[in-house]
Amino acid sequence: MTDNDYLVALASFTSFGPLRINLLTEYFGSAENAWKTSFNKLTKIGLNEKLVRSFLDYRDNFDFKKYFDRLNYLKIDFVTIKDKTYPENLKGLDDAPVVLYVRGKMVKNDVNAVAIVGSRKMTSYGREVTERLSAQLANVGLTIISGLAFGVDLAAHKSAIEVGGRCIAVLAGGVDTITPKSNEWLGLKIIDSGGAVISEYPPGVTPERHLFPFRNRIISGLAKAVIVVEGLIKSGTIHTANHAAKQGRTVFAVPGQITSPMSSAPHYLIKNGAKMVTSIEDVLEELDLQLKVDREAVESVLPSDKDEGKLIEILANEPLHLDELARISGLTVSTISSKLTVMELKGIVKNIGNGVYKKIS
Repeated sequence: MTDNDYLVALASFTSFGPLRINLLTEYFGSAENAWKTSFNKLTKIGLNEKLVRSFLDYRDNFDFKKYFDRLNYLKIDFVTIKDKTYPENLKGLDDAPVVLYVRGKMVKNDVNAVAIVGSRKMTSYGREVTERLSAQLANVGLTIISGLAFGVDLAAHKSAIEVGGRCIAVLAGGVDTITPKSNEWLGLKIIDSGGAVISEYPPGVTPERHLFPFRNRIISGLAKAVIVVEGLIKSGTIHTANHAAKQGRTVFAVPGQITSPMSSAPHYLIKNGAKMVTSIEDVLEELDLQLKVDREAVESVLPSDKDEGKLIEILANEPLHLDELARISGLTVSTISSKLTVMELKGIVKNIGNGVYKKIS
């Protein structure tokens, strides 16, 4: 067995968090030494006796072959903090996960990622904004990160996939069971479309309330920026934004109606230094992602197709609002919005304000 195997074994004892595992491996010189060390040595460095006994019981019953065979059977990959393929954006974080379990595929370009988070009880406005931002950002080659929960998370993942984009969903439990169960279909779709469902928790761990804040730090840590669409001030949305700020990530917030309780979180964040976002250009400019570079990415991700041709044909007669284009073309608003973003980057159409587009002759 390699030291990486011992590191995975250590991390599978979930009572040891990333900080403690890092201290143990550093103090004892390797993950193998930390795994094999004695009760006296563990208590001598200050670990609680009850915790040490619990760990030793776990260790005595741990079967390496059975554990890794099960991962293989479930088609679950893993990457440790020592691996070259460990996500670039998580490197250097004090509480970076020691191990990530992965169903699907992580790729190098995931370094260009944006997290979209918000309320589980989003409004129709929140849905529209989420779908538009997610689809447009995915269209220019950015990976969309979220938590596969109801509301904003689900809308962000679904919209990105619909336009052929890439997603990563971060769970608060083991990836062997995609939760919530009612969203399992979307998790499987993310995997099938080339994205990934990931967690720092080993198979068999069920998501519990106290695990979600830890999950949220991974969502923000994987991204270069976090966009908050809707949410209450006392919510997981704010926790994710706080994680992002501590991690040095840019926090964006979507302005909403002042009468809507769901706008309280983004408005609070804007008052406290978050950047207001009204279009993807706000995000691209802040992250120094030049549109001229993204044109090449756009063309490789979404070449000209029949839907783009249909929109060009409709706009050839007169400028039209997004909703009118949806009515005439029969396409969804999110699909049209993402197509128009691509076409605008290519210099085919122009947004002349208030959601009205015209064809550039």
